[in-house]
Amino acid sequence: MTSSRDIPLLLLLLLGALTAIAPMSTDMYLPAFPAIQERLGLAPGEVELSFSAYFVGMLLGMLCYGPISDRFGRRPPLLFGLSLYTLASLLLAGSDSLAGLIGWRFVQGLGGCAGAVLAVAIVRDRCTPQQTGRVMSLITLVMGVAPVFAPLVGGLVLELWGWHAIFVTLAGFGALCLLGLLSVLDESLAQRSARLALRPVLAGYGELLLDRRFIGYSLSQACTTGAMFAYIVGSPFVLIELHGVSPQRFGLFFGVNAIGLVLASQLVRLLLRRFSPQQLLPRMLWVPLLAGSLLMLNQLQGLEGLWLILPAFFVLVSSVGLVGPNATALAMAEQGARAGQASALHVSLTFGMGMLAGLLVSRLHDGSLLPLALVVFAFNIAGLLAVRLRREPLVEPVHEVGT
Repeated sequence: MTSSRDIPLLLLLLLGALTAIAPMSTDMYLPAFPAIQERLGLAPGEVELSFSAYFVGMLLGMLCYGPISDRFGRRPPLLFGLSLYTLASLLLAGSDSLAGLIGWRFVQGLGGCAGAVLAVAIVRDRCTPQQTGRVMSLITLVMGVAPVFAPLVGGLVLELWGWHAIFVTLAGFGALCLLGLLSVLDESLAQRSARLALRPVLAGYGELLLDRRFIGYSLSQACTTGAMFAYIVGSPFVLIELHGVSPQRFGLFFGVNAIGLVLASQLVRLLLRRFSPQQLLPRMLWVPLLAGSLLMLNQLQGLEGLWLILPAFFVLVSSVGLVGPNATALAMAEQGARAGQASALHVSLTFGMGMLAGLLVSRLHDGSLLPLALVVFAFNIAGLLAVRLRREPLVEPVHEVGT
């Protein structure tokens, strides 16, 4: 068996960097929207189409890389995905039209998502569920830094060299990950699936969707993460527009909340020395629900100021670090030879629910806190109910490392 201590530090950093590609590719890009719109002469809202294209490419790619990695191993699709991501980033730097921006952002998402999917599969290959929770908490520590610094780095690069340089920076990040992959990552898949064909792949996804344990654990994480995406979309309006917080102070609050996520993930790592993921997850799911309840209380009571809103946001973001490592460990525990496919569906559900939550907050916008509070509360209720989809009581799942 493999423990987190047996995984080299450089490999842990690499896995964290691979999962950080998605937030880096979105958050670094956001400050450049006005500059790109002006430079390319685009109408309001057209730049956002490239943002959506990235997520479409990412979700499509995730569903492909999983079964491919179960057949050919983890390294080949990672090499392909990172190479594609790096190339697309360089081509984006030279793009001078909306069509090029949308097309190459789609390709960038198609390549970059390989890291998020296969990092989880690699951890599952090497670790038991208890160890998976600890390792995922360490990866979350690395990944949690990305949303804090990505907008700052993106803004700085934009100011010094212009928006094209943001994509050059992302290409450099992809190249560094590619170099790390070649240097420190050995193949982790011991037993490969017999063949790759469309019908068995679709059947495999169908079986996973009907697996009440897998889908329950995956949805519990997806709903919690979705609530955090709702916060990302809705908090600028609530804090800056509704309560007059300056952009500088908003950045400070955003950073403090991200630090909470990192600290929470390390708390889980300590708790997993004494408790199993099966014991922790049902209890941890009450934490984000507390945040949703505080936001609803603030709205229903018509309370003034931020004294309840800011703690609710902190608890909400921190809860992702409490729920994620445990839910991932349990969802992946029994997947064996189809760990890549299971990882793909698990991560796709997480990002898909995030996109849905952000869309709901945007569409329900009414100039108040209510849409954000409702979405956060409803998603966290759903997460708490999702973990109860499992038919059996929580027991230690059977797991063989490397299969």
